[in-house]
Amino acid sequence: MDVREALKLRKSTRAFLDKEVSIETINKVLENAKHAPSGVNTQPWQVAVLTGKSKNTLCDKIESTFRAGTKSNMDYQYYPLKWEDKYKDRRKECGLLMYSTLNISRDDKQKQIDQWAQNYQSFGAPMLLIFLIDKILEKGSFLDYGMFIQSTMLSAVEEGLGVCPQASIAEYPDIIREELGYSEEKLVLCGLAVGYEDKNNIINSYRTPRENIDTFVKYFS
Repeated sequence: MDVREALKLRKSTRAFLDKEVSIETINKVLENAKHAPSGVNTQPWQVAVLTGKSKNTLCDKIESTFRAGTKSNMDYQYYPLKWEDKYKDRRKECGLLMYSTLNISRDDKQKQIDQWAQNYQSFGAPMLLIFLIDKILEKGSFLDYGMFIQSTMLSAVEEGLGVCPQASIAEYPDIIREELGYSEEKLVLCGLAVGYEDKNNIINSYRTPRENIDTFVKYFS
């Protein structure tokens, strides 16, 4: 598999087979990903790998907190406080594509809530990676981390795995730190659901569109 193929195959997988991912496989993925670049070689990534009971217990606690109506409290501001139209439109289209694929109507709020709650279970993936970073680091390290996460996903695709990056997992960071024993000095960035894609599940059938490059590229000579 070449890079171009991996880039196009990578998608947000939201249904997984009941098949474990071995530690040897994920170690191979992370061994490849660690070669991602970072400013002055800071290598800011710290990864928690959860499977089995540890994954299920954490996911259950986060979902229960969400269903109890507790407001999320991320360690950083992920989305803009004010949405411009083009970003708002893409966000709306993304949601409509998923709900229409699942035949969930705009008026069926309970089904929408239940579907969103699947985020906190990592969509049933057998493995969950949680990415953490020292709070003393600044925005440049977030840029570095993005390259590491993309490298992780592409390497996982090469291993035949499905992945779904999840900012939602970081919505309740205090639960994660308490459950996994991390200090307050660690910022929770996001999660990554990892497993083998259930290709027969309809939720994995849709793809979000991408803009033509002429909408975001300018040439200077």
